[in-house]
Amino acid sequence: MSERDKSPRRGMCSAVLFLEAITLGLSTPVMIAVADVPPGTALPVGLGLALLCLLTSGLLRKEWAYNVGWSIQGAAIALGFLVTTMFFLGGIFALLWASADLLGRKIERERAAAFRAFDAQNP
Repeated sequence: MSERDKSPRRGMCSAVLFLEAITLGLSTPVMIAVADVPPGTALPVGLGLALLCLLTSGLLRKEWAYNVGWSIQGAAIALGFLVTTMFFLGGIFALLWASADLLGRKIERERAAAFRAFDAQNP
């Protein structure tokens, strides 16, 4: 893969999802031990969201995967109804995701313009 083909947006969003997967995975025992959420609910929700983060991270070559990423952010915030702290942590990850997605788009636009200018000057 050449330097031109690398996506800063994909890299940044993937990093956010990976860190979020760790956080969501660790929220599972907290749901069970601290928030008294039944394991039958906590395990599929916490570990399911963590697995979804990892799977989505690998699918970010497809544009629709970014919409899944946005949905994960909403689910992480909604997890606050089970563990109150997740309102805060989910919000932090949503801000990180939004920053990575929007800044990544901007960097990709500017890189494309720079490569076009370079190619025009160096035929």
